Formats: sequence, structure tokens, C-alpha cells
Amino acid sequence: MKFFPGGEDDIIRTMLSKAASVDLEVEQLDVKTTFLHGDLEEETYMQQLKGFVEKGKENLVCWLNKSGLKQAPRQWYRKFKSFMTDQGYHKTQTDHCVFMKKHDGGNFLVLLLYVDDMLIVGQELKKIRILKKALSKSFAMRDMGPAKQILGMNIVRDRTKRLFWLSREKYVTKVL
Repeated sequence: MKFFPGGEDDIIRTMLSKAASVDLEVEQLDVKTTFLHGDLEEETYMQQLKGFVEKGKENLVCWLNKSGLKQAPRQWYRKFKSFMTDQGYHKTQTDHCVFMKKHDGGNFLVLLLYVDDMLIVGQELKKIRILKKALSKSFAMRDMGPAKQILGMNIVRDRTKRLFWLSREKYVTKVL
């Protein structure tokens, strides 16, 4: 399967089109406190926040042990990519947020990552559940079940007709 350059919408639409045409499973996960999953590579200190300073400890500073700084997105991605590589997935050449793994018998799983939202596409729900369980052991996750919304795009599926409907109506209404 090749992906073509374009925005994340293009890849999502491509994967949903493929999922509809060959009746693939499409599941969704949401990462909780995404940027706190990354690890800092250097020692970072900050002043105590007003209202949290204890009497007699006014001159102490806080040592940060999780990445909540400007490098947080990069650190989150590095940690996630390392996890996926350890699980046997590889990132695609055209989109570094798309990870693929081929299984025995021609089966495959594709994971699309967009900051804290994930879609997992594949033939076997059992393999998707195994990946979800592994992800949940390493990261705080919320299993959203079958995909219903990603990046402000609502997803409605009619499996019997092998169709997806995509809409940004709620998002556009909210923005306007």
C-alpha cells in the first residue's frame, strides 16, 4: 500500500476508503495527557508556582521529570515511535505518523497518529485489540471503539453498503 503526499485528511480519507472497499476494522484511541509521556533529555528546573510555595522553602526550585515544555511534542513522538518500532511496526516514507505492520497470511495493521488521536485499521479485530492492550500498558489511553470522529471530522459508517460518510459540520458550526 502506498500513500501519497498530502495533508492528514488525505491519508485518513485514503485509509477509510480502503477500509470501506475491503471491509476492514477501524478503531480509535485517544492518548491522555499526551505531552507528559515524553521524557526529558536534560535536567530542567523551574521556579515554584505562586500559591504552591511552602513557608520556609521559598528559595527551592522544582525539578521537572516529564516533558511539558516546548520540546514536549518531539519527545512524545520519539517515545511513541520507539514503542511502535519495538512492536515490529515501521513508519511510512511519506508520512511519519503512519505506522504499518504485516502479519502472517497477508494481514496487516495500520496505525495513524495525529498528536493524541489514533486510528487503527486492519482485517482482524483480535490483532487490533492486542495492539490496543500493548499501547494502554505503555501510555494512558482511552479506547474509543469504532472510529466516530478524528481531527474534527465526524465518521459515520454503513458496513453493509461498505460506505463511510465524513462531515465537518459540527466543527465548522463551532468555529463560526
